[in-house]
Amino acid sequence: MTFNTTEEINIPKDPFERIIGQDFAVKIARICAKQRRHLMLVGPPGTGKSLIAKAISTILPKPKQQISVLHNPSRPERPILKIETINDVKTTRPKMNSIGKIIDPEDAPIFVTEELGFRCKRCGEISSPSLDFCPACGARKGNQADNPFNDLIMGFGRNSKKKMVRTKRTRSDGKTEILIYEVFGEKIRVLNERDLKKISNNHMLNKKVLVPLNRSTFVQATGASESELLGDVQHDPYGGHPDIGIPPYLRVVPGAIHEAHEGVLFIDELSSLDYSIQKSILTGMQEKTFPITGRNTTSTGAAVKVDNVPCDFILVGAMNFNDIHNINPALRSRIRGSGYEVLMEIGMKDTEENRNKIAQFVAQEIVKDGKIPHATKKAVDEVIKESKRIAKVIDEYDGITLRLRKLAGIVKLAGDLAVVESSDYIEEKHIREAIHNAKTVEEQIKERYSNWWKAGSSDYGLPAYKNTDIR
Repeated sequence: MTFNTTEEINIPKDPFERIIGQDFAVKIARICAKQRRHLMLVGPPGTGKSLIAKAISTILPKPKQQISVLHNPSRPERPILKIETINDVKTTRPKMNSIGKIIDPEDAPIFVTEELGFRCKRCGEISSPSLDFCPACGARKGNQADNPFNDLIMGFGRNSKKKMVRTKRTRSDGKTEILIYEVFGEKIRVLNERDLKKISNNHMLNKKVLVPLNRSTFVQATGASESELLGDVQHDPYGGHPDIGIPPYLRVVPGAIHEAHEGVLFIDELSSLDYSIQKSILTGMQEKTFPITGRNTTSTGAAVKVDNVPCDFILVGAMNFNDIHNINPALRSRIRGSGYEVLMEIGMKDTEENRNKIAQFVAQEIVKDGKIPHATKKAVDEVIKESKRIAKVIDEYDGITLRLRKLAGIVKLAGDLAVVESSDYIEEKHIREAIHNAKTVEEQIKERYSNWWKAGSSDYGLPAYKNTDIR
């Protein structure tokens, strides 16, 4: 590779080709994406484990299912699960928008506009239902008179505006029918009994989408709690009261294993999760479904449960060498039985081809950062020299390190120095200064105090630079 600056280097469009020095891991990752296999990556930080997981997600097909829950009138604590295909979503949306009659707030009965939060009860001014207070007179909008719980509602910062008003009217044939007025953006939609039947037949009334159709195929759950991983049902202090409570189906929250359905679930430091959580992830991997229920036994959400929520994901777990023994044996067995374990490389030979890979890495980091200039050829040579030093000092390896996160930090710091100096490019001197300034706290303590004891003594006003015997 011949270049004067890194802006001349072509960055591959294939995300797998942007992963430096991990040829075997990349080969296995491509298989995992095509065959939907699980993958466990073991190695030190900064060797490209998360990049591999993201690359797998980029070549997966787009999700084909949308997961929703519906209100269950007979048993509200057991919301109805609905799985829609892409065709269902496309055909249902226009149908729903076309049902009913759309009117202006001025054309609706006065009491309806007051209840829905369009009209102010004090001055009669009409404004957007998203406003809690009338812009004309400053009065709170919505119904404040006939609800005995208004003082509680106001106290918790919730307004009493309604999204829907139910009323009746007498038709020309003398029969009485139900009419529903609901907020439809800045207008009002009117639904009669025939419209309600259409909506009911489409199972679209009282629906909450848990996992939308248009979603990312990469879900990172590193450091997530049990609720964030497995889903939860939020607590309602009003116990789901029909007037002031929140219906159970609206309180259902999906977990990362559900959001990763048809995609990749990436968990770094997988071994840090409790065995019970690892076992639940194993259950989801085996059954490809996992129920959502309230995690807190003292919460009102504990009584709510949605069974068989899909979670067909590819698990990519990552960890360090010393943490393998903390993996649940059953989970590890499942990964090995339906996937692969890969040990990440920590270095590569010092060849011209691999030096070119480091140059490509520098160019990628500069483009990804977007706030620093490109680097000269001599600056890249300094990065390569530092990568060889890191390989020798940390891993006792005679070659080029693949602990690339440290190199990325040096490139960004050098870029910042170049920006401060108004330099057109990152130069050799910027890399050298960045290497000097990028030392860890431990390295700085060793240089300044020679040992940890002296560094700690300085915090208490004791001599730090003198070899004083403190007893």
